[in-house]
Amino acid sequence: MRITLNLPEDIAEDLAGKWADLPRGALESLALEAYRAGALTQALVRRLLGFASLAEVDGFLKQHGAYLDYTLDDLEHDTANGRLVVPGSSSQTHPR
Repeated sequence: MRITLNLPEDIAEDLAGKWADLPRGALESLALEAYRAGALTQALVRRLLGFASLAEVDGFLKQHGAYLDYTLDDLEHDTANGRLVVPGSSSQTHPR
């Protein structure tokens, strides 16, 4: 889908002075606000902005103050799943 923005010329000039690529800046702003509102996931932000990896998306979001919504419950779930993959692993560090 193509979206067209109609901006007053003076505002477009001001924005173009701050963003080298005005259409890209507008697209990134849309992606950020949609992510913050919960309308886009990290994977969808990656797709929309053409990033090669989720690490790139994470860096982009951090740079703009939009952090991953990752709760303690998510961590516990991921830790439990990791233990299924690596039997015998625990939260304690074992000396080598």
